Amino acid sequence: MFGKLFGRDAERPEADQHALPVPRRQKNGTYPLRALGDTRVLALVEAADAGDWEAVKAALAPFDLGSDHAVLGELADLDGVQDWIGRAVEEDKEHRATALLISGTRHISWGWEARTSARAVDVTREQWRIFHERLEIAEDQLLEAAELRPDWITPWRRLLTSGRGMSLGPAVNETRRDAALRRDPLDLDTHIEWVSQLQPRWGGEPGQALTFAREAFAGAPDGHRLGCVVAMAHIEEWVESDNRDCLQDPRIRTELREAAERSVLHHSYERRPGWQGDYNIFAMALSLAGSSKASNVFRELDGVFTEWPWTFMADPQKAYARFRKAF
Repeated sequence: MFGKLFGRDAERPEADQHALPVPRRQKNGTYPLRALGDTRVLALVEAADAGDWEAVKAALAPFDLGSDHAVLGELADLDGVQDWIGRAVEEDKEHRATALLISGTRHISWGWEARTSARAVDVTREQWRIFHERLEIAEDQLLEAAELRPDWITPWRRLLTSGRGMSLGPAVNETRRDAALRRDPLDLDTHIEWVSQLQPRWGGEPGQALTFAREAFAGAPDGHRLGCVVAMAHIEEWVESDNRDCLQDPRIRTELREAAERSVLHHSYERRPGWQGDYNIFAMALSLAGSSKASNVFRELDGVFTEWPWTFMADPQKAYARFRKAF
């Protein structure tokens, strides 16, 4: 089982030693991914949940927070981090950049929690005030973190999200996108964030995101996770469309199958902590397209569910289970 979680075969024994035990499955045979399925990430999350900055720094040792979006995301989504991280920013001069990065990223998630996922017209004036207040803090902290550590990509990718939320406009957000991609031209998280920004609901034009995704993946080597950007672009097309069967097209099925085979299903694909998130993106896209290749992806996942991108559906985990059973 551990081999399935972090490697396809015995060629990746070093990954297995950090795999979390498989929890009890729900009746539908699924279970949510916890702490990226990694014991080291769990130690980090537990330290942050306890507000223990020294333990957080120790737990961060195996990771590069300046490039590891998934690990940073675990801290960003953890309620309570905002209550103590400010002290670390002010008091720990040596690790100020790391504290700023964590605090700024948390403030973006915290801001969106205040705004909620409601339509803009349904968000109250007070919710908007809190949302912008928290994003302004995030902007200042992430920009300082980027200045202190010019090699880091994660501040720029997160600044794309805050820039979208604050409606800073195309010029600012394109500059931030370019700053991120100069540091890593194949960074998946930056590409997925830009796919979101190109959607009509954020001012983009129909088809823009898919063109961007295709061009990006075309330049990636076989086995690279950037193939997920093509799958995500199709999911976003589905979200924008009034036709729930809009991906049921032979050409789309072929494109998604080929993207999966050249990325997550390729023998060169690297299964890092949180790799199940990549597979969940393809599981949803292939399922919506009605592709039999979804069965290959679900088989590798073995019931592991991640909230993203199923959050676009009313009951994410039930939707995952339903499609998994269908394929």
